[in-house]
Amino acid sequence: MIKELQVQGVFAENTYFYIDEHSKSGFIIDPGAQAGVIYDVVKRNGWTIEKILLTHGHFDHFGAAELLREKLVAPIYIYPQDASYLADPYLNLSGNSGQSITVSHYEEMYEGEIIRLKANSEFYLKVIHTPGHTPGSVTYYSPKERAAFVGDLLYQHGPGLTDFPGGNRAVLEESIVNKIFTLPDDTVLLSGHSSPITVGQEKRILL
Repeated sequence: MIKELQVQGVFAENTYFYIDEHSKSGFIIDPGAQAGVIYDVVKRNGWTIEKILLTHGHFDHFGAAELLREKLVAPIYIYPQDASYLADPYLNLSGNSGQSITVSHYEEMYEGEIIRLKANSEFYLKVIHTPGHTPGSVTYYSPKERAAFVGDLLYQHGPGLTDFPGGNRAVLEESIVNKIFTLPDDTVLLSGHSSPITVGQEKRILL
């Protein structure tokens, strides 16, 4: 089960819950802001959150992560190449917004890693390294749901931005073509700042 919650910080951002309906356990992906609102959704539904997964290291995707880590006792995961962003307000862009948002405790995950739910080992996400927006941007792919959480790699009508520190347009386009467009055409792409779109629909726009 996938649930989307739009949260409002400096920017509006889509936070996702990926929950196993049988065990009521799961993951939070990109908790960008409003930790209290996210926490209330978890508690109201009786969910257990095992991990907090970040698609990349920009503050509008992890602004609520540190507080939720403490309240839910759930570790934060990020790709190694974006780990430095969590401690640097310049890299994570919070400094540009007059804030200093950081994360002090996190775990790392890697290309091709399968992140399984302890409560149900058949419930999992696959880590796909999709750099370009940032060097350590990843996509979390669920074959079961035919869904991919792409962060800011691409949006409903085009590729993500690359004019921030570490961004690279050529690398981003390569990630889209070689990593995303090789997924089944009916895979639903869930981004941080737009409505869902399928791989097939996105191909018709970009190719």
